[in-house]
Amino acid sequence: MRILVTGSESFIGKTLISQLQTTGHEIIGFDSLEPTNPTYEFHQIDIRNPEINKLIPRNTDVLIHLAALSRDSDCKNKAIECFDVNVMGTLNLIKAAQLQNVKQFIFASSEWVYDKFIDSEEKNEDSEINIANHNSEYALSKLITESNLRQQYNSGFCNVTILRFGIIYGPRKSNWSAVESILNQVKHQDKVSVGSLKTGRRFVHVSDITRGIIHSFGLDGFNIINLSGNKINTLKDIIELSQEILGKKIEVFENNSNQISIRNPSNNKAKKLINWEPKINLKSGLESLLPYV
Repeated sequence: MRILVTGSESFIGKTLISQLQTTGHEIIGFDSLEPTNPTYEFHQIDIRNPEINKLIPRNTDVLIHLAALSRDSDCKNKAIECFDVNVMGTLNLIKAAQLQNVKQFIFASSEWVYDKFIDSEEKNEDSEINIANHNSEYALSKLITESNLRQQYNSGFCNVTILRFGIIYGPRKSNWSAVESILNQVKHQDKVSVGSLKTGRRFVHVSDITRGIIHSFGLDGFNIINLSGNKINTLKDIIELSQEILGKKIEVFENNSNQISIRNPSNNKAKKLINWEPKINLKSGLESLLPYV
């Protein structure tokens, strides 16, 4: 297959390409950043470039769109910049994909498109989303792009797969989630402070995310799929496993025990539709981080 990855130099992009290179697929990477000695065809280009279609091979099998302002902090109070890249940039890429007869467009969305979770309620891809409950420019940019892709698909665009990523962690030196951050604190400090120990997410390792992307290749039609962890892991779980792995006991301070935040997006559809579920549990995932914290 001929596979094009935007955001090829991102954390997810590099992990994905590393996996793809073991499969024999033809890989093309697009990014605004230049890689060091790429081992695949690479083009340094912004997804907003109106001539990007000239670099997309005709009849590309899969276009995986990862490029974005991908952190809430990059978008907060920067609506113009956020929507210019995440919304208008994607519309430009959709147009380019149409011109080049791309067969499948895979879009990296986020579990943050879901609005309020009540207690530990589980939400799935059919759960109603109230856009009025969102105050995150990042989440809005993903949700609007999902709607744009649905509209384009209904107007004759190629097969569209929207993957709503859970909270991703993995071996990296920056842009940490709570998983990497807590392990780092346990390793280097004698005291760790958190809000509520009961706060939890369905954290998912980056290698499982990229496997999920690959499992979605060839899907027909318009599909939205959550790629999230198998269960909720709390901050308490992360602290206790970090102490076990490091052989260390620390003091833990809970600042706001009653301010519990739980996000619980189901991954049942992924299990049924693309035969995917995470393989890396929290303990194994934490162990993979040790050289980076």
